[in-house]
Amino acid sequence: MQNPILVALDVPTGAEALRLAQQLAGVVGGFKVGSELFTHAGPSIVRQLRELSCAVFLDLKFHDIPNTVAKAVAAAVQLDVQMLTVHTGGGRAMMAAAEQSAQEASRKIGRPAPLVLGVTVLTSLNSNELSEVGVEPNVGRQVERLAELAVKSGLRGLVCSPLEIARIREIVPSTLQLVTPGIRGPGDKLDDQKRTLSPSEAIKAGSDWLVIGRPIYAAPDPKTAAQRIAESLTTA
Repeated sequence: MQNPILVALDVPTGAEALRLAQQLAGVVGGFKVGSELFTHAGPSIVRQLRELSCAVFLDLKFHDIPNTVAKAVAAAVQLDVQMLTVHTGGGRAMMAAAEQSAQEASRKIGRPAPLVLGVTVLTSLNSNELSEVGVEPNVGRQVERLAELAVKSGLRGLVCSPLEIARIREIVPSTLQLVTPGIRGPGDKLDDQKRTLSPSEAIKAGSDWLVIGRPIYAAPDPKTAAQRIAESLTTA
């Protein structure tokens, strides 16, 4: 079994991120670089993580016209990331352009194409909030609609909350990889996550990768916290 734990480096500085990565390298499957860290530390943080031989999930959720997203994806390929995200709400043409760009840019430099992941519904949103922005107030149906559109667009992976995994597995190809944020253990705070499961529950439901942030990086001993989660997956 691959190590499915992707630690969210949701810390404010590159120095803090690198310290965490050095502690956790070899214990987890990779690291997520999101908007806060990338805005503060820039592309150099990705290069530094890759120098540690760490897999990088660049979670910037590209959402723009197809040409702009295609160029952003090509730039991410140059950084040698293993995963990146686009918003499925950008539409079929945008998602297809992202996947095509990932394949073409990677082929030119002789690297495997990064996994372009479609973000369906953010885990901080519930039905009431979907209704406020003019979307059908049913989280499950909206996730399914966007997941099916992502498959039609050629994407090979999705980001979705733990509670939608089982249903998504029923309607997408078995080869599609699912990345699941919003993972919390029995004693962890929910913070701004509203749809959560434990790590072992998410894997059993069909997730391939687990994005785990605060339960690891905010723990008194992040390495021990990560090891406990990894052990819970092998003994579940």
